[in-house]
Amino acid sequence: MNRRARPLLAVVVPCYNEEDVLPETIRRIRQQLDRLIDRGGIAPESYMLFVDDGSKDNTWPIIAAYHERDASVRGLKLACNVGHQHALLSGLLHAKEDADCAISIDADLQDDVEAFGEFVEAYREGNDIVYGVRAARREDTWFKRESALFFYRLMRTMGTPVIPNHADYRLMSAKALAQLACYRESNLFLRGLIPQLGLRSSIVTYDRRARFAGESKYPLRKMISFAWNGITSLSVAPIRLVMGAGFAVFAFALAAGAYALYAYGRGATVPGWTSMMLTAWLLGGVQLISLGIVGEYVGKVYKETKRRPPYFIEESAATPAEDRLRQRPTAAAHPEERAAAEALQ
Repeated sequence: MNRRARPLLAVVVPCYNEEDVLPETIRRIRQQLDRLIDRGGIAPESYMLFVDDGSKDNTWPIIAAYHERDASVRGLKLACNVGHQHALLSGLLHAKEDADCAISIDADLQDDVEAFGEFVEAYREGNDIVYGVRAARREDTWFKRESALFFYRLMRTMGTPVIPNHADYRLMSAKALAQLACYRESNLFLRGLIPQLGLRSSIVTYDRRARFAGESKYPLRKMISFAWNGITSLSVAPIRLVMGAGFAVFAFALAAGAYALYAYGRGATVPGWTSMMLTAWLLGGVQLISLGIVGEYVGKVYKETKRRPPYFIEESAATPAEDRLRQRPTAAAHPEERAAAEALQ
């Protein structure tokens, strides 16, 4: 049977302190999976995989309780909070072992789960990556809408291949997941990394909704940090901007020097403290900014060279994964998966 005709779908949901919204999230995703199964769009073995990113509330007990009643609800509990991107990656790498395709979605229900059918249809048409793009952001504040648009414009200007108004709501085929598993980056920015896989892709648009319950996990401080990490992880444009600024300052210095010599020849110079101090401050500021940006990249190189595992799984509510690890402890597996396989053997 053509696996694209009725694929086994995994829905990967990273969670951090989502006890208020989680039961409704499970209900809605379960409802959509049932509809697709009834229509023959996906395999009956399709499932949800919730990744608890070191939550401090009852997120994991809720996942475990639902797993006891419904085998299609699976879960991974990370040993500590590693951040949204690494939590999502852990779920995708776990799902790639048995799923034909995986949809990633946040737990807050702002992304429309009713778009699942369009995602699967695009996958069946031969697309390995299907991006969920927000057609409208009416529920966002004016500041958040404008700052998001500025973020996407800035990323594209910096040479980072991102899809405008796309977050992490997407479908990836098994082929795309296998290629993603080849990356071993500590500074992870999936929105810019996945378009670089170069696989056939399409877009599904949807309306962004208000958060069902709970509080946003991305305040302004984290949004700025996330944007900065994305730029410095995937683009060398900031370094080139520093080089351009250096050339501009050098050209200005030459022009100022020529003018100073001309003024000296005419005897019109007056020793001044102001011009000297302004020049010193200007060059000092450029140097400090340059050192800061270069230091950011040096810090990222430092993190990459240590080759630390991106995450550890403390507990699992997805029993079938243990059997897969026993059967497939290949050399090409992810370091975390190899360690788990050796532990099980």
